[in-house]
Amino acid sequence: MKPNVNQILIPMDFSDQALIALDQSYNLAQFYNAEITLLYVIEESGAIGRIFAKSFDEAAMKKQIEDKLHELAKETEKKKKLKVNTMVARGAVYEKILEVADMISAKMILMGCNGTVGIRKRFIGSNALRVVREAACPVITIKGKHHREGCKNIVLPIDLSKETREKVNKAIELGKLYGSTIRVVSVLFSLDEFVVNRLTRQMDQVKAFIQKAGVKSTAEMIKAIKGDESLAQAIVDYSNKVDADLIMIMTQQESDTTPLFIGSTAQGIINNSDIPVMSLIPTPNKGPAQISTY
Repeated sequence: MKPNVNQILIPMDFSDQALIALDQSYNLAQFYNAEITLLYVIEESGAIGRIFAKSFDEAAMKKQIEDKLHELAKETEKKKKLKVNTMVARGAVYEKILEVADMISAKMILMGCNGTVGIRKRFIGSNALRVVREAACPVITIKGKHHREGCKNIVLPIDLSKETREKVNKAIELGKLYGSTIRVVSVLFSLDEFVVNRLTRQMDQVKAFIQKAGVKSTAEMIKAIKGDESLAQAIVDYSNKVDADLIMIMTQQESDTTPLFIGSTAQGIINNSDIPVMSLIPTPNKGPAQISTY
């Protein structure tokens, strides 16, 4: 692994979703002139696991995982002409992902997410939510199984509650990479003329800003019933309607919340979308700007 080289981190457990995340990383790696790092985390054993530890050959399992990672890396390097690194770590999954991301100064993390079982089968696991909330770099969560290789449509939700240019600039960056259309969308909960006019002006400003940067853009306002859950679902429904390839959201952290809190709307979008979701953590102490986004 070369120092001062961009890195894209992909947690790899050889599941279908993790392999889809790897497939989705190729264009990004080429665009950022980045290496790909595949990380497998061997979860720490619980109390029952420790009882049977003597009969479990962890060294043999680690060797098998390393061999499989090296085989996948070699195949990817040959097929895509990209540098692929491999790592195996032991511990809590989300902690090791965050630790390695910091260690290699990851440009972004791509995570294939499988829903948990039972009545919550549509919801991604706590490891992914913790990574989304705590990672210093953008995180793309990939839950659906059918994705185009490129990124034709990027959905960019905006509102009037949070002011930042970060998400818009990242959308422009990716839009230029893929030749995408950035679809600015705002969800309307009120028919108040003042609110409608402010949202309309905001959308027009964002659309013009994107187009001035040389990226195609549209703007649309949609109506929804009141409530955070309906807001998330309205964005997901719109994204499905326009055949989006990526939804970009800004997570909203609060210092006095639990480790899983990333904002109810953000979590709802991540959980309910089979379209990949890029989550950005607001950079602290930057001060307000003119463009506000979810």
